[in-house]
Amino acid sequence: MLTTRLYMLQRITALVMAPLVLGHLAVMIYAVQGGLDAAEILSRTQGSILWLVFYGSFVAAVSIHAAIGVRVVAFEVLGLNKRILPIVAWCVFLALMILGLRAVYAVTLSGAGL
Repeated sequence: MLTTRLYMLQRITALVMAPLVLGHLAVMIYAVQGGLDAAEILSRTQGSILWLVFYGSFVAAVSIHAAIGVRVVAFEVLGLNKRILPIVAWCVFLALMILGLRAVYAVTLSGAGL
């Protein structure tokens, strides 16, 4: 039952990530073609709740999706014990969330006066 739920959760996060990836790529292409440098990009993202929600959602979906994927790979390829798998998955999830949310904070809130 747990495997089915994790499978479904990974598919749901993939559905969430798909438009976010496309949006991220579109913004990157627009920024590069527009000749924007890092300072100009940060001036547009600092203090923006929209970018905070966009990239915060992206980080959450990626963290969940990747943790489940690493759990499956650790079991199938590395043959890890089933009792160790949740620990590995949670460690991956927490590491990605912490690193990702720090990046989101740096791009949207840090220096924004909020």
